[in-house]
Amino acid sequence: MAFPFPQLVEQLQSCYRNDVPALTRIAAERNSPFLVLIGCLLSLRTKDETTDKAMERLMLKAQTPEELIVIPTGELEEIIYPVGFYRNKARLIKEVALTIMDKYGNRVPDSIDELLTIKGIGRKTANIVVTEGFGKAGIAVDTHVHRISNRLGAVSTKTPDDTESALRKVLPRKYWRLYNPLLVTHGRRTCAPLSPFCSRCPVVGLCARVGVTRSR
Repeated sequence: MAFPFPQLVEQLQSCYRNDVPALTRIAAERNSPFLVLIGCLLSLRTKDETTDKAMERLMLKAQTPEELIVIPTGELEEIIYPVGFYRNKARLIKEVALTIMDKYGNRVPDSIDELLTIKGIGRKTANIVVTEGFGKAGIAVDTHVHRISNRLGAVSTKTPDDTESALRKVLPRKYWRLYNPLLVTHGRRTCAPLSPFCSRCPVVGLCARVGVTRSR
């Protein structure tokens, strides 16, 4: 029996109508694929709230590749601190900004394959840039999407890349862009990694609760 994705999306949208991830908000407010890209790179191995605040500080200083690369590395580290691995990320985002300037004329590529050729950009980041930055189809799989998709019983996979491949086969294409923001918000608010809030979950009736041994 196919997983009921239409009901899942409808119920999550109803529950989290006014609650969206920072990258979705940045994409809507700034209309900047570059800021979506930088925000995604900063978010790796970092709590969402920390990334949000770091991006707020950074956008006061730089919103384009040209503005970012002239910020001294030490100052950039201070701006984005305490994101995880902030020193490495300061160097990385400057390198990415320089590549965008030199190779692409300040325009972020709008294809997953091209984005993956840039050092430091993986599949999750590429998919988020394509979906949030350009409004194109893609399925960005982070820890929330990987965990929750398996917990629901929608897929049965071992890695995020496997989850992306599996979802591309079973998730209706019209939900691709919606899927990541909805599951990220659900993961942040309700479907926690170790002890999810099943008692208040809006989609508990659709969930197989795979691997759940303790809940609230």
